[in-house]
Amino acid sequence: MIHGLSFDIEEHFQVAAFDCVARRRHWERHESRVERNTHLILDLLEQQGIHATMFVLGWVAERHKGLIRRIVESGHELASHGYAHELITGQTPEAFREDIRQAKHILEDIGGVPIIGYRAPTFSITKESEWALPILVEEGYRYDSSIMAVVHDYYGIPGAIPTIHTISTDSGPIWEVPPSTCKWAGITFPVAGGGYFRLFPYRLLKPLLQRIEAQGHPLIMYLHPWELDPSQPRMRGSTLSEFRHYLNLEKVHGRLIQLIRDFPFGPYRNLITS
Repeated sequence: MIHGLSFDIEEHFQVAAFDCVARRRHWERHESRVERNTHLILDLLEQQGIHATMFVLGWVAERHKGLIRRIVESGHELASHGYAHELITGQTPEAFREDIRQAKHILEDIGGVPIIGYRAPTFSITKESEWALPILVEEGYRYDSSIMAVVHDYYGIPGAIPTIHTISTDSGPIWEVPPSTCKWAGITFPVAGGGYFRLFPYRLLKPLLQRIEAQGHPLIMYLHPWELDPSQPRMRGSTLSEFRHYLNLEKVHGRLIQLIRDFPFGPYRNLITS
């Protein structure tokens, strides 16, 4: 079974937890590290013979066109992470449509390939923002990877289907490729990557991933370039925000190598059918 691996291509300061200290109008003032970090990821994937999906912000693509071209030329899937990392829960339907349309146009123009996949910033398709799904269909997206079947302060739809499936909308069907979760003792745990990949020791995480695989479902994993950059500039935020962002960054590179040696991976587009 081939599993799905992805990276959300964004800067280290483009995270919801630091919105108050890294406002969008000041983003240009911060040191850019996304190109360097993403090239390191691309080098690692090339060494391991792995292809993945890259959910790229339109804002990043405009400033790093060579990086986008390398992603495509290396055989990875180019997908959309929206334009400026704005949570859908804070947007109107009209603003959301413009955001995903702008990002899709930028990525297709630079990369020269169709964009069919989308992931919301901070997985922000919730019960209150499910109106986004028919808009994605109308704008030409074939799959979404934003719905987490967990309880979280920023995202999640508890009880959502935790495996790949289609969702019917008034505008047509769309594939949902939800990041992996695992149920243990009646509680649903996120195990897909990001902070959860950094929080749990890999020796504890691996059996949970193997359980999902044994049930016949592909793993849907994700990471960010900044998670492989322990020397990134420190942002000031709440104690919880800093803990979530900086926890175990120095361990991610080694864990990622273990992960891709233990499980075969490919891009998300290969996991959905026509």
